[in-house]
Amino acid sequence: MSSNEALEVAQERDLDLVMISPVAKPPVCKIMDYGKYRFEQAKREKEAKKNQHVIEVKEIRMSPSIGENDFMTKLRSGQRFLAEGNRLKVTVRFRGREMAHTDLGRQLLERYAKECADIAKVDKGAKLEGRLMTEFLSPKAQAPAKKQVPKQEKSKENDNDAET
Repeated sequence: MSSNEALEVAQERDLDLVMISPVAKPPVCKIMDYGKYRFEQAKREKEAKKNQHVIEVKEIRMSPSIGENDFMTKLRSGQRFLAEGNRLKVTVRFRGREMAHTDLGRQLLERYAKECADIAKVDKGAKLEGRLMTEFLSPKAQAPAKKQVPKQEKSKENDNDAET
């Protein structure tokens, strides 16, 4: 129908005439309540945004002369960050004469990566930038959890086994 006729029909129904595809020959239009359409679209976008998880980069800082218990504490907190699905930046800061022993920092980062190997993979290996040596870890893809059989179905299976 012509655009004038469509506009009249839309006004009679107290709705809007919305152009869906202006490039098509002839242009495609739709009669709808445009305010309601925009509201529903915004609602869908808000719901999609709520369900998405933003991956953050968490940082753990150490020195090359860190004690064993302190290292284990840093390791546990890093593993917790990785389990939450965040990336991890492990940094060793060298101060003063420690710069002469950058190999100790590299060994520390390699040990950290080895301890986290079951839940994380190394994105970028140890790299010295000024007085900081950094390494990036990211979580491994988790295998989907097995579906559990509801208790009601299990009891029915057990009843059937008892009858046979």
